Amino acid sequence: MAARQKSLILVCALVLTACGTSVVTLARANPAGFAPQTSPSQAKRIVSLVPALTEMLFAIGAGPQVIAVSSYDEFPPEVAALPRVGALLDPDVERILALRPDLVLTYGSQGPIEDQLGRAGIRTFSYRHGGLQALLSTMAALGTATGHAAGAGRAARALQAQLDAVRDRVRERPRPKVLLVFGRQPQSLQQIYVSGGAGFLHEMLEVAGGDNIFADVRRESVQPSQETLLARAPDVVLELRAAGSLSAADLARERAVWSTLASLPAVRNGRIHLLQGDHLVVPGPRVGIATEALARALHPEAFK
Repeated sequence: MAARQKSLILVCALVLTACGTSVVTLARANPAGFAPQTSPSQAKRIVSLVPALTEMLFAIGAGPQVIAVSSYDEFPPEVAALPRVGALLDPDVERILALRPDLVLTYGSQGPIEDQLGRAGIRTFSYRHGGLQALLSTMAALGTATGHAAGAGRAARALQAQLDAVRDRVRERPRPKVLLVFGRQPQSLQQIYVSGGAGFLHEMLEVAGGDNIFADVRRESVQPSQETLLARAPDVVLELRAAGSLSAADLARERAVWSTLASLPAVRNGRIHLLQGDHLVVPGPRVGIATEALARALHPEAFK
C-alpha cells in the first residue's frame, strides 16, 4: 500500500472516531450487559480492528491471545505474522467469523458490524478514543477483559511516568503558540487537518509545553482555511506524518510548502517541524514517546 493512501486512512480513522470522550463497551453479545470487572471468563481468541488497541494488548501481555488484526496494523513487529481482516471501512466479517474469536475489538462507529457479531454470539469491545486519561482507562478495561489486569496496571504506570517526565522537563519553559497538523495533501496546503482543543493530540501538545492555537475549538479535528491560519499566527508548526519515511530532500520540499504563508511567525522564524512515524497519531502505549518527540521539537534546549 502506498504511504500516502495509508496516511489518508489513518487520518480518516482519527477523524471518524473522534467524538469527544472514550466509550468502551462490552455488551453487544450480552443483552443483560457485560461488566468487565466481573466477567466470568477472559477472552482467549481476540480479533482487533483498531491498531491502538492492538498495541495495548501486546503492551499489557495479551499479545498471544490475538489471532488477527486490521489491515493497517504494523506495531509491534509480531503482528506481521497474523491474518488481516480489514479495518474501519472494510471489515471482512466472514473471515472474522471463520476465525471463531470470542472477542472482537471495533471502532465505535462500526455499530452494524457489532450487531452482526453479537447475533453470532461474539462479544465486541467498542472503542472511541478520547484524551490521555481515556487511553489509560481503556488499557485497564482491556486488562480486565483479557485476564491481564496486573500487566495493564504496569503499562499504564510506565506510560504515566513517561508523560510526567516530559511535563517536568518543559515546565518552566516559555510556551509557544503551536499549530499541530496531522494531515494534508502532499506538496500542498489543501485539506489540512489540525488538532482542535480536545483529544489525545491536544493533550500531548499541552504536556509537551505548547499552546494549541485551536484550543478554543472543542473538537479533535479542525479543517482551517489559510486565512484562519494567518489570523491565528502560530509561532511553531508541528506536522505529524503517520506513514512513510521521507528523504531529506522530500522533507525540505514539504517544509517549503509553508513558505506560501510567509507572514506566519512560524515561517518567518524557521519553526516548521515535520515529524514522522505512525506512533505520533496512534492513541496507544507509545504516546509517551510521541509526546517527548513533540517536546524535543518545541524545546530542544530542555533535552541537551
